[in-house]
Amino acid sequence: MIFGKKIKNICKKNKVKFIINDDPLLALKLDADGCHLGQKDMNIKKAKKILGKKIIGITCHNSINLAKKAIKAKADYIAFGAFSQSKTKKTKHVASIKILNKIKKFTKTPTVAIGGINVVNYKNLLLNNASFLAISGYIWKNKKYKPLQAIERLK
Repeated sequence: MIFGKKIKNICKKNKVKFIINDDPLLALKLDADGCHLGQKDMNIKKAKKILGKKIIGITCHNSINLAKKAIKAKADYIAFGAFSQSKTKKTKHVASIKILNKIKKFTKTPTVAIGGINVVNYKNLLLNNASFLAISGYIWKNKKYKPLQAIERLK
């Protein structure tokens, strides 16, 4: 809990949204900006009852059908990936840029690209309708650059 509050303060100081992964109850306790839900986490209706108007995003892997369900349930954003091999998690679902372009044809719901995003591929995702990027391994597990240096290279 103390660690979460420290992260929340860092996010606030840097004007970055504080989104908790997988746990709406923790998001509520920490007064986070929202919560990201995987397909095996709490369903969005229950999460909305807990979090009210806070941000709730849904993992859709590489599936238009999952995206349509998330949009119907009024997710604030839909996340697709992995777009490349990830250093953070084993890659179970591979998404292509085609899905980002397809999804934008029928929704204005923001999209998040996740999985294996780095200095080489991030611009292409943004140029192909990714509204946001979720980048973890490139920043925290980078053998060449320290976290702040890795982030600087993404500007």
